[in-house]
Amino acid sequence: MKILLVTPPLTQLNTPYPATCHLLGFLRSNGIAAEQMDLSIELIEALFTKSKLEGIFQIAGEKKLSKQNKIMLGQSDFYIRTIDSVMYFLSGRDSSLAQRFSNRDFWPQTKRFPSDDDLEWGFGMMGTQDRATHLCTIFLKDICDFIKETIDPHFELIRYAESLCLRLPEFEPLQQALQQPNSLIDTIMLRLLSKKINETNPDFVAFTIPFPGNLLSALRCGQWLKKNHPNIKIGIGGGYINTELRSLTDPTIFDYTDYITYDDGELPLLRLLTGGEYIRTLYRNPSGEIERVNFKSTKNIPFSKIGTPNYDGLLKNNYLNFLELTNPMHALWSNGKWNKMILAHGCYWAGCTFCDVSLDYIARYEPASIELIVDRMEELMQQTGQSGFHFVDEAAPPQLLRKLAEEILKRKLTVSYWTNARFEKGFTTELCYLMAQSGCIAISGGLEVASPRILKLINKGLTIEVAGEVMKNLTDVGIMTHAYLMYGFPTQTAQETIDSLEVVRGFFEQGYIQSAFWHRYAMTLHSPSGMKPESVGATLIDEPMGSFANNEIAFTTPNEIDLDYYGKGLNLAIYNYMQGVGYDVPVREWFKK
Repeated sequence: MKILLVTPPLTQLNTPYPATCHLLGFLRSNGIAAEQMDLSIELIEALFTKSKLEGIFQIAGEKKLSKQNKIMLGQSDFYIRTIDSVMYFLSGRDSSLAQRFSNRDFWPQTKRFPSDDDLEWGFGMMGTQDRATHLCTIFLKDICDFIKETIDPHFELIRYAESLCLRLPEFEPLQQALQQPNSLIDTIMLRLLSKKINETNPDFVAFTIPFPGNLLSALRCGQWLKKNHPNIKIGIGGGYINTELRSLTDPTIFDYTDYITYDDGELPLLRLLTGGEYIRTLYRNPSGEIERVNFKSTKNIPFSKIGTPNYDGLLKNNYLNFLELTNPMHALWSNGKWNKMILAHGCYWAGCTFCDVSLDYIARYEPASIELIVDRMEELMQQTGQSGFHFVDEAAPPQLLRKLAEEILKRKLTVSYWTNARFEKGFTTELCYLMAQSGCIAISGGLEVASPRILKLINKGLTIEVAGEVMKNLTDVGIMTHAYLMYGFPTQTAQETIDSLEVVRGFFEQGYIQSAFWHRYAMTLHSPSGMKPESVGATLIDEPMGSFANNEIAFTTPNEIDLDYYGKGLNLAIYNYMQGVGYDVPVREWFKK
C-alpha cells in the first residue's frame, strides 16, 4: 500500500513542518512506499504570483470595498508588478533586492506600515537584509488582509480559518463552511492536490493537523478525495487532533476522513497500512457509530527506532523567510530554513500544572543515545544542505545538552542550534560555555509568572533567583535568551501581575534576557490544573462537554482581574524593553488607561 503524507494549509512557510518528514523516514525504513507534500507552501507559491494577483484585484473590483481596500485597489499595479520580486527575495533566490526593499519610501503606506522610529529601533541603520524582509512581510500581510476581506474570509498568511476552529465544541460550523462552494483559495489548493495524486497514485492519504488553522483545509481536501477518488483511504492526526478531539462523539467528521489516529503516529499508521491490529484509531462503523480501537494503548515505536527524518519531495519548495515582529525569538521561528528534530521524546520534568502532562507526547520521556542523535544531524545536513537545527523538545535537559555539545565538538561539526529548556541550576557557567562553543545560539525557557507564590503553585521546580542566574550564564556566552511568560493563572492578583512585570523589567535591564512574550493562561482538560482545578484555587464553570472539540475549560477564581486590560499593558512594556527602552518607566505606568 502506498501513502501520501500531506501538511495542509496553512502553517509555517520558512521551513517544512516536521511531522511528515519524521513519518516518511520511519515508513520508508519499514518498507512502506511513501511520498509527502507540503501543500501549505505550495499553495502560497501558487497564489502569490503576478497572474493570480491580477485575477484577485479584478474580482475585488466588482465588489463594495472599504476605504482601505479601495486604496489598495488603486495601488494594484504596484502590488502586481512587485509580487514576483518579493517572492524571489523572501525565498532567497534574489538577495540583490535587499537594499531597495529596505528603503521605506519604496513601499505604499498602509495601516500596519511601521514608522521610521520603529524601523530604526528594530533594525538600526545596518540591518538591511532583516529590514527588507520585515517590509516584504508587511507587503504580503497587506495582500492577505485584502484577500480575506474581499475573496475568502478564512484566509490568513500562516493560519487558515483558525478563528473558526479555535473553540469548536460542535462540528456544525465546520459542516456549514464545508457545504459552501469552493473559494478561489480552495480551487488553487485542490488543483495542487489533484496534480500530486495523479503523480503518486496513492492508496492512502494522511493529513497532519498540528494547529486549528489546518483543520478546515484538511477536511476540504478530504471532501474532494471522497468525491473524486473514493477508493483512496484518508487519515488525519497531529497536535490539534491529540488535544482537542480526544472526546469526539459526533461521527460527522467521518464524511471527510476514514480514520483518526492519536498521539505518536508511527505505529497507528504502520498498522493501518500493513493490516495489523489498529491502535489509538477511530473510525465509523457501518451502523454510523464511532469505533475507538485500543484508544488508551501506550504501545509505541521506541524513539531510537523511528529513524531519521526524510525531506524527500520538499526540497524543491521555495520556502519563505518572514519577519513580522522585531521580537528576536520570533525571528528565529519564522526566518531561516531549520532542520527540526527532537533530542528526546517527551518532557523529563512533566510536572507543570498548566501543561498537558497527562498526554503521551509529554508524559513519556524517552531519550536516545547522543551518538544516534548526532548521526541523524549529519544525515539531515547531507539531505538538506542546511547546518541549522531547531530541537523542538518540550524541554531539553542540561545533561543531554552537555552530551550533545561534547559530541558535536568531538566530531568537529560546524552547526548552529536552538531549543527549549527549563531555567534550572544544571545550566552552569561551564555548561553554557560548552553549548555556545558547539553552536548553540538561543534558548527559550519558561519563566512563566515570575512570581514566587505562583511559581510554587504551578510546580515549575525553579525559583526566580535560579532562573536569573541561568539566564545570565547563557547571555554571558552569547546565547540569546527568550522567556516564555504567563499571566492570568488562577488566584494571581493584580499586584502579583504588576510585580511579575517588575521582575521581567529587571532581567531585561541587566541584559539577562533579550526576548520575551506574554501568554494568557488557559486551563486545559489534560493538565493537572484542568483535572483538579481546586488544587490551584479554581472552580469550574459547569458547561456540557461538546460532541466535537474539547480542550479549554471555563473557570472562576478569587481575585479575578481584567485580563484584556493587563495583557495590553504587559505586552506594551515587553515591546519597549526589547527595544532597550522604558526601563525607567514605573511598571504601573504601563497599565494606565
